[in-house]
Amino acid sequence: MTIRIQTALLAAAVLVPGLSLAQDGAPGTIATPRTAEGHPDLNGTWDNGSGIDFVRPQNIDGSICVTGCPQPESAPPSNAVRLPPERPAYRLEFVDKVRDLEARQVEEDPVLRCLNPGLPRIGPPDKIVQIPGQIVFLYDDVNGNYFRIIPTDGRGYRPNVEETYLGDSVGYWEGDTLVVETVNLIDETWLTDDGSFHTGDLRVVERLTRTGDTLEWQATSHDPAVLAEPWQQRPRIAHLTDQELVEAAPCIERDLPHMQDLSHHDNVR
Repeated sequence: MTIRIQTALLAAAVLVPGLSLAQDGAPGTIATPRTAEGHPDLNGTWDNGSGIDFVRPQNIDGSICVTGCPQPESAPPSNAVRLPPERPAYRLEFVDKVRDLEARQVEEDPVLRCLNPGLPRIGPPDKIVQIPGQIVFLYDDVNGNYFRIIPTDGRGYRPNVEETYLGDSVGYWEGDTLVVETVNLIDETWLTDDGSFHTGDLRVVERLTRTGDTLEWQATSHDPAVLAEPWQQRPRIAHLTDQELVEAAPCIERDLPHMQDLSHHDNVR
């Protein structure tokens, strides 16, 4: 009986376009491929929907959104209130500093000066190359192409290395989720688009889970010196694509004097 059922399902998969089988044999779902080590195969180019949305003043507070910008939405019903963009919660003594940086975003935002966005602001990787013992994240960012080499063989952080925009990372598996922990991050970047500064003690934990042809990415920022609590971002979903990455055009600051900061800054906690 089992053989007959499996044969029928295989025949249906051949005859019906788009029908695929999960590992448990359930029709209509896409199986998550695995490597020879048994981990989910994260290889591929992943479309996370951000595209080239560089400098769109579409955040609800009016501040300039640089990467991972939400799509424009219709006005909320008269009896509803739309929440402001997700933001880190700062300790009270640092709220004024965040407000000041946000008010001067055009002058102070590192991304608007063609610098690397850093973690976690750069978002999920646009391409992943996974081999035994290490994994490589590649980014097609508005300011350039960047990469990270992340060991997954149990080794620790590199000793005596300088702080960088994307830091020093180690990866490990929790079940089918890849966990990447990153330290040694330069303190010149922001966590997001609204003046959310951090210190050199920032630690970012990313979690990546593949289900079929989708990849869920979530990042949590730990910086107790300035944050009132760890900042866990909403998950972002990327989809496998056959599009390849291309070399990014050079970032030039020639537009910076002409930018207008439309923000009003009364939402910082």
